[in-house]
Amino acid sequence: MSHDPESEAHVIKKPTLGMLMAVLGIVYGDIGTSPLYAFKASLQLFDATKTTQTEIMGVLSLIFWSLIIIVTLKYVFLVMRADNRGEGGILSLMALAQRVSIGRGAKSAIALVGIAGACLFFGDGVITPAISVLSAVEGLEVSAPELKHYVLPISIAVILGLFAAQYKGTGSVGRVFGPVMVVWFFVIGILGLLEIIQHPFVLLAVSPTYAIALCIQYKGMAFFVLGAVVLCVTGAEALYADMGHFGARPIKITWLVFVLPCLILNYFGQGALMIRDPSAIENPFFLLGPEWIRLPMVILATAATVIASQAVISGAFSMARQCMQLGFLPRMTVRHTSNTEEGQIYVPQVNTALAIGVVLLVLAFKTSDSLASAYGIAVTGTFLCTAVLAMVVFRRQFHWSRMATVSVFGGLFLVDMVFFSANSVKVVEGGWVPLVMGIGLTGMMTSWKRGRDILLSRWKQSSMPLAPFLARLPQSRIIRVPGLAVFMTGNPDYVPTSLLHNLKHNKVLHENVLFVTVQNEDVPEVSQRRRAEVAVLAPGIHRVILRYGFMESPNIPKALEDLTEELKVRMSQASYFLGREVLVPGMEPRLSWWRRRLFLVMARNAVPATEFFRIPSDRVVELGVRITI
Repeated sequence: MSHDPESEAHVIKKPTLGMLMAVLGIVYGDIGTSPLYAFKASLQLFDATKTTQTEIMGVLSLIFWSLIIIVTLKYVFLVMRADNRGEGGILSLMALAQRVSIGRGAKSAIALVGIAGACLFFGDGVITPAISVLSAVEGLEVSAPELKHYVLPISIAVILGLFAAQYKGTGSVGRVFGPVMVVWFFVIGILGLLEIIQHPFVLLAVSPTYAIALCIQYKGMAFFVLGAVVLCVTGAEALYADMGHFGARPIKITWLVFVLPCLILNYFGQGALMIRDPSAIENPFFLLGPEWIRLPMVILATAATVIASQAVISGAFSMARQCMQLGFLPRMTVRHTSNTEEGQIYVPQVNTALAIGVVLLVLAFKTSDSLASAYGIAVTGTFLCTAVLAMVVFRRQFHWSRMATVSVFGGLFLVDMVFFSANSVKVVEGGWVPLVMGIGLTGMMTSWKRGRDILLSRWKQSSMPLAPFLARLPQSRIIRVPGLAVFMTGNPDYVPTSLLHNLKHNKVLHENVLFVTVQNEDVPEVSQRRRAEVAVLAPGIHRVILRYGFMESPNIPKALEDLTEELKVRMSQASYFLGREVLVPGMEPRLSWWRRRLFLVMARNAVPATEFFRIPSDRVVELGVRITI
């Protein structure tokens, strides 16, 4: 594939105060609300009535080094270097790894790792709103114990309100995200600092010796503790996934200068509180401050968790669009909620599925402590997939030596594997939730990809090459009628089936004909210079190839309108001809029974091409074609 040099470059944005504030609101919502439940979940594995200083200091040390190794070293300093023309995220990394890999088998294996990571991210998108909102509203049990029975209804109301507002987009709400998160991080940092001042001894937990001592003393129990400690790094993937919105530098600055210090202060403050008063295990986060601040903290925490949930939901919308563009999911409705920001989209089907999943989780698990068991596997599974893909990219693209690659990313992979293994023992307690989601979604995506590949091969077998058709056209008796016909085709070298059916039934061909093919490339966005490629095939017949990246949504009428002068046609008079595929089971299927059934269900529920490509329905002519699979 040839690439325009202009498309290789991306704008390096200079950090501004407004940008840094926006980073806080969008990128760090998930990891910023982890202090609500991470420290508490880690210590509750021990005897709550006899929590010792060794346990507290050991957990603090594990949390500190998890933030340093996984977030700071792995993501901030290493993985964020692997940008796909400025974009980040598991699918961008997958596309980058495939581009530098050799061999069909290697590319398929990389695709499977990327899909698995994406599916686990969707699982994270279901669990994050549930555990975050629940943990915030549970603060009512501390500030007003008589409201304990209202925690569940209030949590569900907040969650339903959040999903119900998604169709409006995040633009207007996003303006308040940054300031709220600035207040959040500042307040939790100050509360932690005030407690540390009274017990500065806890700062010694930065030494890894405390983590090592905990592991030596408790052995098997320490393994279970790691499964809870990993909750402090949930949202680390967001640093990489949101890189395209802000660039790497603002994300690094806010993490190192503000977010990481505030998180460490709060965690160590909770530790100092536990050393002073072991009974604070009930809820060390909300008991950290004086009594008068607890109710305001519940309100602030609820706002912060809504922001964290919003970031994950928006990420799920973007991930779904990327999967569609890369051919792993059928077409779904994609609505743009902003006239200026391409990335602000709303996918109703994904929103509904997430809302149902989140409410069911809240009703099933009821408390944030119970949900903590389900959370870890989704997070650590994505960590593993990222480590594998990053290893390929740094070896092939950055030309690291094999020794350096294995030493660095092999070591990080082992750390991720330890965390994943620690969470895998909680499968029965709730860890099965993200696993079932991940396996189910992976089966759906691979079935759809395989099914579409089979359809394409069957279509090629029954289609007519374009060159001989055009060669015979001048000698044919086909009548040319006034007008402009646009034929959508998946392969620019073959005659569209819709054209053959039109000739068969109507026996006419328009004076002006456009063969339009949409090609999806493994880049986030395609530059305007490379967007369209026009070729004259015969008098009045043109071939148009439109290229889109996996972060873009195609708009065929607009793209063709931009080519009006070059094509010398009036697009307002165009009629769009599309072939509607009628899929039926074949006698000798090339898909297993379950994949075929799944593929047919997904195909029947796919959004019509007219809606996906934003073609006006009153200008569309659909001609059916029967295909066996």
